[in-house]
Amino acid sequence: MSIPSLLPKSHLSSTQAHIQKPWKNPLPLPHPNIPTPQASSKSPINQEEQQAPSIPPLSNHPLNSLIDSIKSFSSHGHLSKAFTTFSFLRLHSSSLLLPIPLSCLLSCTTSQRALPQGHQLHALILSLGLQDHPSLLPRLTTFYATFNLRSDARAAVFSSNTFHVLPWNLLISACVRDGFPADALLVYKEMVRRGVEPDRFTFPSVLRACSEVLDLDLGKEVHRCIENGSMGWNLFAYNALVAMYSKCGELGVARKLFDEMPERDVVSWNSMISGYASKGMWDKALELFDMMRAGSLEVSSVTWNTIIGGSLQMSNYREALRLISQMRASGSAMDFVTLIVGLNACSRLGSLRLGKEIHGLAIHTFCDGFETVRNALITMYSRCKDMDSANILFQMAEIRSLVTWNAMIAGFALSDQAEEASQVFRDMIHSGVEPNYVTVVTYLALCARVANLQHGRELHCFITKHGFEGHRLLWNSLVDMYSKSGRILVARKVFDVMSDRDEVSYTSMIAGYGMQGEGITALELFDGMIDSGIKPDHIAMVAVLSACSHSGLVSQGQALFEKMVDSYNVVPRMEHYSCMVDLFSRAGLLGKAEEILDGTPFPPTSAMWAALVGACQVYGNTEIGERAARKLLEMRTDNSGHYVLIANMYAAAGCWEELAKVRTMMRDLGVRKAPGLAWADLGNGFHPFVVGDRSNPLAPEIYEMLEGLTDQMRDAGYVGNLDLWLEEETKG
Repeated sequence: MSIPSLLPKSHLSSTQAHIQKPWKNPLPLPHPNIPTPQASSKSPINQEEQQAPSIPPLSNHPLNSLIDSIKSFSSHGHLSKAFTTFSFLRLHSSSLLLPIPLSCLLSCTTSQRALPQGHQLHALILSLGLQDHPSLLPRLTTFYATFNLRSDARAAVFSSNTFHVLPWNLLISACVRDGFPADALLVYKEMVRRGVEPDRFTFPSVLRACSEVLDLDLGKEVHRCIENGSMGWNLFAYNALVAMYSKCGELGVARKLFDEMPERDVVSWNSMISGYASKGMWDKALELFDMMRAGSLEVSSVTWNTIIGGSLQMSNYREALRLISQMRASGSAMDFVTLIVGLNACSRLGSLRLGKEIHGLAIHTFCDGFETVRNALITMYSRCKDMDSANILFQMAEIRSLVTWNAMIAGFALSDQAEEASQVFRDMIHSGVEPNYVTVVTYLALCARVANLQHGRELHCFITKHGFEGHRLLWNSLVDMYSKSGRILVARKVFDVMSDRDEVSYTSMIAGYGMQGEGITALELFDGMIDSGIKPDHIAMVAVLSACSHSGLVSQGQALFEKMVDSYNVVPRMEHYSCMVDLFSRAGLLGKAEEILDGTPFPPTSAMWAALVGACQVYGNTEIGERAARKLLEMRTDNSGHYVLIANMYAAAGCWEELAKVRTMMRDLGVRKAPGLAWADLGNGFHPFVVGDRSNPLAPEIYEMLEGLTDQMRDAGYVGNLDLWLEEETKG
């Protein structure tokens, strides 16, 4: 018999190759080869097959006994015996009896994942002309979908002439499940074009596909089909409608459907809450969540996690932890997502105690082995300044992903531990894990903060060698690193080769020139940023005002400050007023600095009053200095440097009585001047040391380098100036 042309030729040829000879040419009755209990006991079969029912002899059983045997073998997974029995059945029956055993065999090949045997069955079905049989076509569709052979499943359904909806439903569901929603919609459209009527199982899958591709028009069309159809109201269909409208941004329509539903389940509530959450409408989501709990409905862990995650996104970290506590008290199962959200909240709050409690809960629930949980634990301990615990978790990890390495490097970066971060970075490369731009940016930022030029240069080479040219954030970090390390010319070269500069690029360069006292160049860069169409933000304004302050450009700085709102739409913040106080103080315009402090819309910080006190000492203005010192002392700051400034000012003016009062206040408040700590780079990393401390094992090398630096400073004309505070300490 020739195979009907119902599939693509390439598919038919591959399928025909599997047709066995016994199915093409009838053979004589093979009584000796029929498996029987006696024959099976002698053959080398496994224990599982020995426990299965044996095939009864043909002479003692009618054909329906053979069919029952095929069903039994198939249900037990004994595919070879089922095939043998089926071959024997074909020799003694017509094709009218074959659909049921063929259906059983297809189910068995699907469960046993026997692809070649399934191909053979499909070939036989085609040769018998049973490809449209209502029990076989759904089995074929499921078989091919199980092997992710969607094109074969689609060919089987599309080549049929069936009007049964089940095969179409299975094909649509498989496409959605495997992440091909667009294909699912194409199948649905073809199904409707052929006149196959959808049922209540069709619509949820189709609506989910509409949600995935945001096809609101088709979703509305399906909605009309549901309302105009004959199936009546269906909870699953309306849950899918609520979810579809929510994901497509039509939250008003979704809420109207939700409110009008005569019956709701947990899925209904979850869909609506998730819809609000996806749009950041946390007030509405929390309102529904409270209504859900008030109605004594069981809240799933998915809903709990959504609401807790919303609190985290709104920076309401304590509320997130409170909700986790309520979730645990309610008896809801806490999964790894809950633990991660809780650890993130502890990280933001710096709550080590609560973080340790969640760590214990993770161990209790066997979630501590999850990579995402372990990474969150490393981050939590790092942010809570417990690097020893973070490092222990990192060392215990058998498999370290890129995220794990990045979390550890970020932890050391938060603690400004440059050498430890450098070692982890090197170990990461040696382990074969390729750093990404997050790794490099994190490490570069650390190098910029601690002015680690050596490691920064190494990262620059790494960036160039590994093709990170397209990541503007990396090049901005390089500009920042070189600027803060005092290599302003190198920073400018990096800046000049950048083709896509933004406000961060310009701000880093402006700040770098400002620190070098090149205020004119900083202003030129600022003007260049404006001319290129980039509007400055509040950080850029701080950088340019600070540059004016360090270079004594009073009029230019004052003009920029006055134009902030009108020209740049930047409302002055506390840091901008602080820059103006510093600008006037450095220039000796102490009256104007005091006016800024008295007129600022924000309460002045201790650092702002301290800047004025320091300037009053330099310019010998005791009158303003005393007023500023009084304000600073009223704040009872715990910064010893502020008291040193006031004491130096009084000592310079010979006000010994006031100096004594400052000393007494420091003693009463328990404020002590911390010894000066510095770092020396001896070529193999940074080493901290305290002045006069010879206990450091590298003290000989450190002081040899310091003596060399002192000679260079003397040759350059710099003369040391004894601190007046120390002088008074000697007198006292």
